[in-house]
Amino acid sequence: MIRLTIQGIALALLVGLAPVAQALAPGKAPATAAAAKAAKAPDASQKCIDCHAEAEPGDKSAAGKPVKLDPEAHAKTLHGGGNATCIDCHAAEGLRKYPHKEPGAAQCASCHEKAVKEYAETSHGKARAGGNGVAAACGDCHGTHDIKPTSDDASKVSRQNLEATCGACHGSEALVKAGKVPGGNVSAKYHDSIHGKLLHGDTKAKDRVPLCTDCHGTHDMRPKKDPESAVSRANIPETCGTCHGKAKKAWSGGQHGKLRAANVMTAPGCTDCHGTHTIADHNAPKWQVEVIRECGGCHTEYIDTYRDTYHGKVTDLGFARMATCASCHGAHDILPKENPLSMVSEQRILATCQACHPKANANFVKFQPHANKNKKDSGLVLYYTTKFMQVLLAGVFAFFGLHTILWLYRSLAELKARRGRPAPDTEKH
Repeated sequence: MIRLTIQGIALALLVGLAPVAQALAPGKAPATAAAAKAAKAPDASQKCIDCHAEAEPGDKSAAGKPVKLDPEAHAKTLHGGGNATCIDCHAAEGLRKYPHKEPGAAQCASCHEKAVKEYAETSHGKARAGGNGVAAACGDCHGTHDIKPTSDDASKVSRQNLEATCGACHGSEALVKAGKVPGGNVSAKYHDSIHGKLLHGDTKAKDRVPLCTDCHGTHDMRPKKDPESAVSRANIPETCGTCHGKAKKAWSGGQHGKLRAANVMTAPGCTDCHGTHTIADHNAPKWQVEVIRECGGCHTEYIDTYRDTYHGKVTDLGFARMATCASCHGAHDILPKENPLSMVSEQRILATCQACHPKANANFVKFQPHANKNKKDSGLVLYYTTKFMQVLLAGVFAFFGLHTILWLYRSLAELKARRGRPAPDTEKH
């Protein structure tokens, strides 16, 4: 009897201490809470997966969305394979009972609290809160049961697919109209821009060219009127400068950048000259000619006087081999004429002209490229010659115009007189 009692106690101790010995055994770490959760996750979701796997392809929820789930495909997603249970996302009370009466939207905030909080302040979040159901929600960008990491080429937000993901809304004329999305079909504009062409090209630039989120942000995407937006007027130089550092540095040292630094927000920034979603190759002749109009948008008097010159007349016809604004003044490093570093300063004007006119000399640079023929300050000879030609032109048109009117009057009078005369008698034989 005593012997059986001792054997029973020994057996109990052996069974009770077995888990402790296993946990403390070399090479085996104690089980963590995360590991335990991962182990339980499949079991917690298995009933949901089994049920939705048996659904027909045409079956839809009360919200009109398909309910069929591919278990194998779901297991390969970011949430599948035990990383999250169904009720982690679908936490609504209506989903805990079957049949589901009120499915409701997935609760991303249960795990991604920071991202959801940031989203609420974005253009999309505010539009949703205001009742605009067209505005993109989490699932529209990341997917639903097919969510994959950004680094995965199959992800909807990977470099390869981001343009198409954003374009699903911003490239749809119907959705743009229904959601009153500003900018129109910006997806098509981006696709045809230099950024879009490089993205789909075979050069190394396709791995560095900016995508939608590089300029607009991701969960912190805000409208351009918001001072904190990455594409606000004040912040756009910094945003563009993340890729175009040299151009940003030159612009900051130029007159436009200095005015911006002095809080003169009307001074042009990157998008004033280059555009936004329609940015073109700055080496393209077509763009070099068209950007002259952008300069003229601010410098109205100078664009008028430029158009009066040979340079202006030829570029107005579409030829880019003539001098444009940037040819003389520079592009990002534009400086006032009084600054010795300016391309049109007294110290550098000769070298600037010689870039196109190698034989230019000191007399050559005395030419006034922006002489205003309507102002005496540009020279009395030019002013009075212009006035004489204007008077002469007006006089010639007035004289010959009056001459034509009087001649017409005389012709009509003679025609009327002929019709009033009796027909002459014909001689009878």
